[in-house]
Amino acid sequence: MRGWFGTAVQTGLTLAAIAVLLYLLHRTALAMERRGWIYYVKKRASPDAIGNALLTLHQMAKPEMKHVLEAKRERRRGDTPGDGRPDA
Repeated sequence: MRGWFGTAVQTGLTLAAIAVLLYLLHRTALAMERRGWIYYVKKRASPDAIGNALLTLHQMAKPEMKHVLEAKRERRRGDTPGDGRPDA
């Protein structure tokens, strides 16, 4: 059997390896964020983007809601959506 010293060394090395692994994972995530692949530390997804994603899913379930999604996209582009009434 190893004594307490061997166990302490193994525990220390394991903790050091975990710390190095977490640091490398952090640096990888920062690099991915710089490339625009993920949102991690500096950039955040706008709440509007999340809402539009859910609205798109809702549109698939209820196609009659398409005019709401189109109006939101027009508003974001700065277009004037007309009088706001759906076409008859």
